[in-house]
Amino acid sequence: MAGEKGGMRTSVSIVPCFLCVELVIMAGTVLLAYYFEYTDTFPVHIQGFFCYDKAFSKPYPGPEDNSKAPPVLVYSLVTAIPTVTILAGELSCFFMKAEGAQEKTIVTADCCYFNPLLRRIVRFLGVYSFGLFTTTIFANAGQVVTGNQTPHFLSACRPNYTALGCHTGVRYITERRACTGNPFVVASARKSFPSKDAALSVYSAVYTVMYVTIVFRTKGTRLTKPTLCLTLLSLAVLVGVVRVAEYRNHWSDVLAGFLTGGAIAAFLVTCVINNFQQTRLLPPPAPPLRPEPVLSMPMMPLPCVESPLEKLRDLRSQRSHDHQPYLFPATPDVLIPSRSISSEV
Repeated sequence: MAGEKGGMRTSVSIVPCFLCVELVIMAGTVLLAYYFEYTDTFPVHIQGFFCYDKAFSKPYPGPEDNSKAPPVLVYSLVTAIPTVTILAGELSCFFMKAEGAQEKTIVTADCCYFNPLLRRIVRFLGVYSFGLFTTTIFANAGQVVTGNQTPHFLSACRPNYTALGCHTGVRYITERRACTGNPFVVASARKSFPSKDAALSVYSAVYTVMYVTIVFRTKGTRLTKPTLCLTLLSLAVLVGVVRVAEYRNHWSDVLAGFLTGGAIAAFLVTCVINNFQQTRLLPPPAPPLRPEPVLSMPMMPLPCVESPLEKLRDLRSQRSHDHQPYLFPATPDVLIPSRSISSEV
């Protein structure tokens, strides 16, 4: 419930909703992402494979930290770039706006005071953080449920083809103990669909690009925003290309990650925070309209009817005009007084 008092917005529902609903949802999302990422609470689906399958026989590229786009770098950019962009955008919009157009201080529950700049920053970064953990949950859930192997799965699995009977021909292996490699590396090689790094990169890029496109107002140049947006999108696509080039994911895994991250970012921007719109003050009340006819029928002109008193008044004025002291001769341009005529007669 919100209202306007002396140019200020008042609300008694923001604090309870923030404490009882939003923080609980955020905490649950973080915990779920933690259990997916760092625990064995959700075991990976064990999917079979064919002997000597060329799709899974690529060389092992090494640990994730040896990648040209390691997870530490990806997560740092995913966290830092949107944060810096939102802070710069909100500060610029707040201090460059005219004094009369600035939003007033928000009074919440008559006890807490929030500056509109702080409120918008917390809102946008909070929604971004929620989407970041949600994207992680979707990607991890897809990897756990499908159990699709990476292109270097057989190099990490190191199956004993002789013991599995692969020398007789093409055979589909479903045994859980078929792999002899490092169990941690094998479990990681079973998480390929969708690509989590690709999903996080595109989510961050799409969210930031939509923010820059909607909020930033550049005057005098038309290439600043397109250049910045294309740079962010190119970095996200580059992460996916690196994942495929190093045999850590298939193209289908990267495309699925792109769709997942982009869909979550577009949903949050358009449906949750309403395209980063500014809070608009209520317009002044409009003047009261003229009362409508009782029967809601169009007005029609009626003939004018004179009363008997008006007729009598007109008749008297006409008689007094006829008995005036001047005579009108044949020539209308000359007026002859009546006394002069009688004297001459």
